[in-house]
Amino acid sequence: MIIGIVKETRPGETRVAFNPETAQKWVDKGLEVRVEKDAGLSSFFTDEAYIEAGCDITDDAITGSDIVLKVNRPTDAELAKMKPGTLFGGFLWPAQNPELVEALKKNEITALGMESVPRISRAQKMDALSSMSSIAGYKAVLIAADALAKYMPMLMTAAGTIAPAKVLILGAGVAGLQAIATAKRLGAVVEAFDVRASVKEQVESLGATFVDVPLAEEDQQSETSGGYAKELSEASKKLQEKAIQERVMQSDIVITTALIPGKKAPLLVSAAAVEGMKPGSVIIDLAAEQGGNCELTKPDEITEIHNVRIFGPTNISAALPLHASQLYAKNLHNLLELVIKDGAITLDFEDEVVKGSTVTHKGEVISPFVRRQLGLDAS
Repeated sequence: MIIGIVKETRPGETRVAFNPETAQKWVDKGLEVRVEKDAGLSSFFTDEAYIEAGCDITDDAITGSDIVLKVNRPTDAELAKMKPGTLFGGFLWPAQNPELVEALKKNEITALGMESVPRISRAQKMDALSSMSSIAGYKAVLIAADALAKYMPMLMTAAGTIAPAKVLILGAGVAGLQAIATAKRLGAVVEAFDVRASVKEQVESLGATFVDVPLAEEDQQSETSGGYAKELSEASKKLQEKAIQERVMQSDIVITTALIPGKKAPLLVSAAAVEGMKPGSVIIDLAAEQGGNCELTKPDEITEIHNVRIFGPTNISAALPLHASQLYAKNLHNLLELVIKDGAITLDFEDEVVKGSTVTHKGEVISPFVRRQLGLDAS
């Protein structure tokens, strides 16, 4: 059986699906691993390193491969090269790309979506969303600190005392918690908000203050069974908006991380709040790819409005390519171990991780989560 590692073509993408260490694990299992020329170069993995791991370097890692692995979704040209029954692994974002789902079904591709891995304890080692979010939260703080025209920590000098920077984190998932930890290490005063009251203890354990906003009665359960934040009622949105805007205007740095699976990112920072921020403040909007949490965010641009700089990165994990690729490869490897048995692809849909991760198989959408997102099931 042949595994093909494809070179990413998305502009600005620096990650690769397998690093040499992970590729060697499958070579040692008796599988052939083909790596497209220079696929790992942007992640600082040379072709020579893959060759030493037992891989073959090729100009085309798709044609003839039984398993095709990427970070990003396949292009139309790449899909056209895959034979029916090929197993594809990568980020697919099916709710945002229904036309891709139709193409995968039509071509009879068995597609594993890394964003669709169930968020349960047993699947944590396969959770690429968490791995990439951790990198995003860390890097967001470094970008903000570099852009801020102030020190982050408090300093007492002969010339006077410098007050610490005030950082507000909106969304306390994996990215938000990593951002809190990084900002605290840099000496900032940190506040964090999340609609899920259950994360308050985690926020406070990292030394940040939890912004507690009362929710309307219908939103007391503000978390889905999968651990994601759910969309709030209009009543709760108004309570949330008032509390957040006040704190945004008091902050030097605002990092937004709030996402709702399959939907446009919730609007948390209004244009009026940006106008009320101090000159020189910085906003890093990690939800830019799904519309942004800030009203003024422009994807993949740095905009300056009212002397506030707003960053809208859509692929911030690619800014740390070596570790991002290392972690992603391990997540992907762990998922593949569930579906490759004795050198053959074996899909056990009694396993909730396998079923939840399988977006398409033999022309059908399999994942219950994806089926609900695409409106294929009533509930």
